[in-house]
Amino acid sequence: MTIEITGRNVDVSNSMRDYAGKRLDKLVAEFPRIDKVHMILDIQKFTHLAEVIVHAARHIQLEGKATSENMYASIDEAVDKVEAQLRKTLDKRHEHKGNSKLRDLEPIVEVD
Repeated sequence: MTIEITGRNVDVSNSMRDYAGKRLDKLVAEFPRIDKVHMILDIQKFTHLAEVIVHAARHIQLEGKATSENMYASIDEAVDKVEAQLRKTLDKRHEHKGNSKLRDLEPIVEVD
């Protein structure tokens, strides 16, 4: 599992790299099927852009972008967006393989 952090038009400081790495490590720990994470940090005039691209098993590729006036806030928002997308895809996969059947959901009414 690799984590890449690159910067466009910005030099990524060690503290920024450590912060992003900690957030992405938590994401990878929660979802172990992630193969690769690429974070791109960009500054355009006064807006800070963070983009997270996640490659997971079974050819799943998810992307989250966030802009704000603070780079750390952008990182948080982008990681939260990707985490929500991962939860949604995981829930979709689990719903199709449930053990409940239609007869289990309907109440049983005995007729006398």
